[in-house]
Amino acid sequence: MTSSGPGFVLGLTAAALATVGFLAYQASANIPPELDPAHLDSPAGVSFTKAPRDKRHPAALPSGSGAGRRVVYSLDDDRVWLVGTGNKVRRTFAVAPGSLDPAPGTYRVTSRSNKVTGTDGTPIEHVVRFASVDNVAIGFSAALDGATPRPDMRVKSGGIRGSRADGDAMWAFATIGHKVVVIR
Repeated sequence: MTSSGPGFVLGLTAAALATVGFLAYQASANIPPELDPAHLDSPAGVSFTKAPRDKRHPAALPSGSGAGRRVVYSLDDDRVWLVGTGNKVRRTFAVAPGSLDPAPGTYRVTSRSNKVTGTDGTPIEHVVRFASVDNVAIGFSAALDGATPRPDMRVKSGGIRGSRADGDAMWAFATIGHKVVVIR
């Protein structure tokens, strides 16, 4: 066999395919949870583009935001809906997002903390985490002083702040494993 014969080319092709397969396997084993299709359970009917809004009722639950018991978070509207069984909105409220946004999609609550210090140094309570961006946790919370300031865009922060009353409601509603749907 020479280095330019058909057997040599076939051998190189087989080796290349084996290498690509191995690298694909390694990459799939290292997918962050928030991007893993097995972690995401996008239900039929969920639209991750800008969902149509009811112009007469801006706080109305956007159509195309999923089904079942869930938290819906609109990136464009800076609003959260706590949706119970029967697609009934239990509570909706405005929020002040951090400097980092999660990608639109379906997530699960992964961890909770009763009281901690936020990435911006603010004492916060009722933290409900569901995603991570650039190694920064993304989650809902309430500042102990009740403030919901706009974030300093120079600091990576993932806190989506609501009032203390809204934080209490989120804490009671969204336990570990609870579905969070992020829409535009």
